[in-house]
Amino acid sequence: MNNDPFILGGVTLASRLFIGTGKYGADSLIPAVAEASGAEVITVAMRRVGKQQDTQGIMGHIPPHMRLLPNTSGARTADEAVRLARLAHAAGCGDWIKIEVISDTRHLLPDGYETAKATEILAKEGFTVLPYINPDLYVARACAEAGAAAIMPLGAPIGTNRGLRTREMVGILIEEIDLPIIVDAGIGRPSQACEAMEMGAAACLVNTAIASSSDPVSMARAFGAAVRAGRDAWLAGPGAVKAQGQGAEASSPLTGFLR
Repeated sequence: MNNDPFILGGVTLASRLFIGTGKYGADSLIPAVAEASGAEVITVAMRRVGKQQDTQGIMGHIPPHMRLLPNTSGARTADEAVRLARLAHAAGCGDWIKIEVISDTRHLLPDGYETAKATEILAKEGFTVLPYINPDLYVARACAEAGAAAIMPLGAPIGTNRGLRTREMVGILIEEIDLPIIVDAGIGRPSQACEAMEMGAAACLVNTAIASSSDPVSMARAFGAAVRAGRDAWLAGPGAVKAQGQGAEASSPLTGFLR
């Protein structure tokens, strides 16, 4: 029995790890990765849906029990993101949508203004909107006020595996935003996902780190365990940290023995 369910958009999830579908050497790996990770939510770029990479296409490799989170990768404006979201809904991909609006082709950083604009339009249409943003408090607030169901700040530029470079900013969002914070992009190691969860993130989305590893199935299993460990640690409440200059403190009494 899971005593710590994650409720998002009215749906109860047992796993707090979201996975992606890009960059695998073969899409046929996706079912095994999904099973090993324990993830229940999987994101797919709408521009890939319908393209036949093999006899089944990407959708044919996504386990039927998983909740689909289509994303608007490739959109450069709010209008393009809205159009992709509507296409996803019309294609039977459900009403969850991850908003990605990126016009910067070098660093691939999301456009906060256009993202908030798309979020407002789609939330009013009944979508469960998960905007992908830089960890900027003002953009996060704008997306929350626009009707987002969660906020997805990047840990580092997408696809880099550089880790939780935005730790301080993500921490501010966790503290200030009254919505689930799902750390997305840049996480390269299970320990980094664990760190995000220990900070109080509600979930992590990991794609490149799993897909680009030498053994994606084993790496997916490791990420699943790391996210669970980080969540457990956050729920347990870490002990106090002594500041530098306060000295050390033995775990056991230092008197009354070796007389």
